[in-house]
Amino acid sequence: MTNLKGVYTALITPFTKEGTFDEEAFKDLIEFQIASGISGLVPCGTTGESPTLSHEEHDRVIKLTVEVAAGRVPVIAGTGSNATSEAIQLSQHAEKSGVDAVLLVNPYYNKPTQQGLYLHFKAVADSISIPCVLYNIQGRSGVNLETETLARLADECSNITTVKEASGNLQQMKDVIASTNTNFHVVSGDDNMTLSLIEAGGKGVISVAANLIPDKMVHMVKLALEGKLEEARVEEKKLANFFQTMFIETNPIPIKTAMAMRGWCEEVFRLPMCSLSSEGKRAKLKAIVEKTGIPMAVRS
Repeated sequence: MTNLKGVYTALITPFTKEGTFDEEAFKDLIEFQIASGISGLVPCGTTGESPTLSHEEHDRVIKLTVEVAAGRVPVIAGTGSNATSEAIQLSQHAEKSGVDAVLLVNPYYNKPTQQGLYLHFKAVADSISIPCVLYNIQGRSGVNLETETLARLADECSNITTVKEASGNLQQMKDVIASTNTNFHVVSGDDNMTLSLIEAGGKGVISVAANLIPDKMVHMVKLALEGKLEEARVEEKKLANFFQTMFIETNPIPIKTAMAMRGWCEEVFRLPMCSLSSEGKRAKLKAIVEKTGIPMAVRS
């Protein structure tokens, strides 16, 4: 695997009622994803509550994903950190575990300069041989990976092959596509911007919504990649309220709560993440899940 294309699911990390990693629920979720036709799996991202996983849990989630996927779909492990040394350690472990690529978020809290970002990502990319997907999300990390910096990294590091763009700035995404060669892929980090990005030359999405509606996301994105944008827009319109509702509070609170409503996991979060703040939001979430026609989970 050198580039993302299609729908890659940013997997939640299910926890038991006691707060430990729920391996059985996770295995069921992976099987559901693969059976639904997704292009790949992304464990230990923001949606997977990676900041609250211990190193041992982080390594276990990644290893289990690789084991269960068993080569049926690519696995892209979230291994980013605000410390370059830690990102290298996590990325090297993920490579040894057999992942196909790593996902590297902007170093958060530090607010590095563009030169700092360049040196950080280059150091991680140089420490491994598998592809690297950079993850640009200023809202979470406090810093934007500027197009000039990204293009420089793509040009100088052969294994930096893709960027997950969650800046919310479509023009910036278009600039990235125009500033990099055709072998470099841009994918959306926001479900609601997926079609606009594909229309501009993007290749797909790392999706939060696909945790619960993988088949619907796969269908919509497949139409778009086949050039059937008008048909894809029809499907997008059906899902617009669902996309919006999945962000009524900080991700992954709404998507994980919705999945718990459908029996895929317990409604358990790691502090400082917590349950929805009001019954009104819970009722709204339940209504949109039911309106979208999502069946109950079938667990093994």
